[in-house]
Amino acid sequence: MPDRPLTLYLVKRLELAIRARMDEALRPHGLTTLQFTALTALRERDGLSSAQLARRSFVTPQTMNEMVRWLENRGHVARRRDPDNRRVLLLTLTGTGRDLLARCDPLVGSIESEMLGAVPEVQHPLFRQSLELGYTALTEPREDSP
Repeated sequence: MPDRPLTLYLVKRLELAIRARMDEALRPHGLTTLQFTALTALRERDGLSSAQLARRSFVTPQTMNEMVRWLENRGHVARRRDPDNRRVLLLTLTGTGRDLLARCDPLVGSIESEMLGAVPEVQHPLFRQSLELGYTALTEPREDSP
C-alpha cells in the first residue's frame, strides 16, 4: 500500500475541484463547464463538425449532439452545411456566444489564478509542461501497440 496517493488520484481530484468551481461560477450565466469548454473550442477553431467539437471538448458525440442543440436553441452557436460535404454540419460561434464567453472568461481566469497562486510563479511553466507531457504520454500511440 503506497504511503501517499497516486499522482493519477491527485490529478483527478484537481480536475473535480476545478469542475465544481467552474460549474459554480458559470451557473449564473446559464452554462456548465462542458458547455463553456465547447464554446471556447469553437472560438479557437470555428467551423468544426459536431464530432470534431466532441473530441476537443472531451465528451462523446452523443453528448455533444445534445449540447449543440441546447447551445443553438439559445443562440450561442449556428450550424451550416459543409460546402465540401453536404451531409456534415459545421458549427459557428455566434455574436451572442462570443459575448457570453467575454463575460465568463474572467470568472474562469480567476479560478486558474487562484489555483496557480498556490504554486510558486517560477514553477508555472514547469507545471504546464508537466501536464502537457503527461497528456501526450497517455494519448499518443504507443510503440508496442499494433
